[in-house]
Amino acid sequence: MTTIGLIGSGHIGSQLARLAVAHGYDVVLSNSRGPETLQGLVDELGEHARAATAAGAAAAGDIVVVTTPLAAEATLPVAELAGKVVIDTNNYYPQRDGHIPELDDESTTVAERLQKVLPTSYVVKAFNHIGAAELTSQARPAGDPDRRALIVAGDDAGARERVAALIDQFGFDAIDIGELAEGWRAQRDTPAYVKRYDAAGLREALAAAKRYRDK
Repeated sequence: MTTIGLIGSGHIGSQLARLAVAHGYDVVLSNSRGPETLQGLVDELGEHARAATAAGAAAAGDIVVVTTPLAAEATLPVAELAGKVVIDTNNYYPQRDGHIPELDDESTTVAERLQKVLPTSYVVKAFNHIGAAELTSQARPAGDPDRRALIVAGDDAGARERVAALIDQFGFDAIDIGELAEGWRAQRDTPAYVKRYDAAGLREALAAAKRYRDK
């Protein structure tokens, strides 16, 4: 059985854990406060969930989700994440993260920065432009006319395909937008950000996105 590790078990992480368990995955949860603080969520999720340190979740996961404030990148277990597909759900919020010049001027993206922190991992951008509660409330089976679409971006095609399959299994259409550098199209303050679109609508929103440096 595939195991999904979660580094960060807050709003997004806990909802992804619920989806994962509902679809037959094991999950290993972690946060910055210690495994014992996650017992309530583990109890809710049942026998297919356990809590660990971030390093433990990284080591156990076949796929690992990083869903933390950007400052936590400095504490990520790089060695344990080597060779693994790492899903980056993060967005840049200056009021939370402080001002980061290369993100302010959009010369790079959140996911590209994470890829530099994890040079031996396969970082894939996903689940960053949907509200946490909507991950479970808006999931729909394949073919449903009301199915929402979500992006997937990454520099490795195989990693993108693997995460796209997960997105589809979790109840959303996956729109592959290519390399990590394209992930800005669904970042904060773009037309695609936290708005509900089907596949055609999302493609239009992505095409309409403008970067600060292009304005």
